[in-house]
Formats: sequence, C-alpha cells, structure tokens
Amino acid sequence: MANPAFPRPDMPGPQPVAAAKVNADAVQSTPLLQSSGGEATDRIFRSAITACGLAVLGVLALIVYELVTSSRLSWHAFGLKFFVGSDWDPVSEQFGALPFVYGTLVSSLVALVIAVPLSIGVAVFTTEMCPKSLRGPLSFFVELLAAIPSVIYGLWAMFVLVPLLSGYVQPFLAKTLGWTGLFEGPPYGIGMLAAGIILSIMIIPIISSISREVLTVVPQHQREGVLALGATRWEMIRVGVLRNARAGIVGGIILGLGRALGETIAVTMVIGNRPEIAKSLFAPGYTMASVLANEFSEATGDVYLSALVEIGLALFLVTIIVNALAQLLVWTVTRGQPARANV
Repeated sequence: MANPAFPRPDMPGPQPVAAAKVNADAVQSTPLLQSSGGEATDRIFRSAITACGLAVLGVLALIVYELVTSSRLSWHAFGLKFFVGSDWDPVSEQFGALPFVYGTLVSSLVALVIAVPLSIGVAVFTTEMCPKSLRGPLSFFVELLAAIPSVIYGLWAMFVLVPLLSGYVQPFLAKTLGWTGLFEGPPYGIGMLAAGIILSIMIIPIISSISREVLTVVPQHQREGVLALGATRWEMIRVGVLRNARAGIVGGIILGLGRALGETIAVTMVIGNRPEIAKSLFAPGYTMASVLANEFSEATGDVYLSALVEIGLALFLVTIIVNALAQLLVWTVTRGQPARANV
C-alpha cells in the first residue's frame, strides 16, 4: 500500500518549490508590453495631459490680453479715474464705472444675505431632519432650480415678484425700516432689492447642494459623540456638524457669489438700469454685466466701445479679487484642522 505522504509520480499533487519558483521567475521576466512601445505611449500621454493643463492657462492669458488691448483707448483717456468716476455720458464720451461696480457688489451682497441662511437651512433639513422618503425628491427639486434659464427667472420676476414688492413688501419695509435709509423712496418694485432677491433665488441651489454634500460626509460618530455628552439636537448640529463642515460651506457660498457677480439677463430685467449710486435699495441701479448686455451692440465710438471692454476687465478683476479673498477665508477657516482628530 502506498504511503500517502509520498504520492506516486502519476498522481496529481502540489508542484515542487523549485518548479514554482522557476514559473514565478518566468512570469516576472515576461514583459507585458514591449519596452519601446510602452515608453512611446507614456510620452504621448504625458504630452497630452500637459497640453490640457497649459490650455487652461492659455485661454486665461488670451482673455486677459484681449481685454487689456481692447480697453487701451479708455485707459489712455481716463486712467484710474475710470473706476472712481460716476459719469456715464456716451454723447460727450465721459465714462466712469463706479455705479456699475457699486450695483454689482450691492446686489450680490443682498443676494448672499438672503440666500445663505435659506441654503444652509435647506441643507441641514435634508441631511439631519427630513424623512428618508422625502430626501431624494426634495433634493431633486432644489437642484432643479439651477437648471432653469435666467430669462425665465427674469420673466417671473417681472410678472410676479415686482408686483409683490411694489404692492406689499416695499411699503411695509418703508414703514417699519425706513429710518435706516435703506428702504426709502417710491415703491416701484424695480430696483436693487428686486435684483438681490432674484439673484438669491438663483444661487440657493448651488449653495444648498454643495452644503448638503459636505454635511453628508461628516462622520456619524461626530453626531453621536456630541449627543452622548448631553447636547440637544440643535447643539449637535451646530457643534458636531456645521463646525466640521464650515470649510465646504464657505466654498459653496463662494461659488454662489461667483454666479451672482456674473448674472446678466435676469438682473437686467428688474434692476432698473440706471447708472447711479443710491443708498436706498428701492432705487434703480446698474451692474457691470447688465451694462455690457444693454449697450455693447449700441456702442458707436471707439472710446465708448473701449470703455465697455474696460468694464468687462473690471468685472474680471472683481471676480479674481473676490475669489482670492475667498481662498484666504477658506485657508483661515481650515487652518489647524488637519491637526485635530476629525475622524
């Protein structure tokens, strides 16, 4: 009877150690790709990826070059006074961009004041308090607002928002808060307040969706730990959730601000389009994007056209400065977070 410990040569069994080592060496020595072909493919891939990265910088450089060269006449005629002057007279070729910069910043600020609390509230509700069966549909309808064209927002504002403001909201604000100087004047409905409200509606989907995604990735044990210490649900959300997600929320707010700064059609339809600086939010105004949309096709003189292009350059610079300040703010908020046990 054969010993099981020593199987016959014709019986299947494990390969000898030496044979397995030889097979492993053979597999390792067999090239999966030819050396020359692999190096050529790697060079092509590296060149393509480098070209993609440089293309973005190239497009940015072309935009800056075109704006600077096309606004050269305005630079020579007005210099830096263009950004601090308030006169806009195409007949006498006297141009100043301060009313447009003011209108852009004020309307965007009003939009943020209205949209940020609403957006964060929607994000907190959908992630922390909303029933699971309603989270999907509610998130879908909130994000659907971002897909609506801006001209539709403008038409809705003209036929619905403006009558509500002129008939109910603005008289009430003038009666209760008119002493502040921000809510005084005739309640026409069209003005800086209407532009800020329509902008806030347009940026709520952006801020709320990003905030919701950030709140979702906060670790669950952060919530459980705060509740275990005896905190209420509001304290858990404030300390365990919002504090850990503040950097991402700030990023969403910045993206919303970028949308508000560059919005054109909807704002043009409700802001009043008057190049003036007024303290009251009831007064009409103008934004840099609106003046480009309204007057670029009507610019007849070279200086007039150059002044409009310089407004585009000013809008570009304002966007860059706002984003730089936002990055500084995000860096300030997130400084020291990697050192904390945030897992």
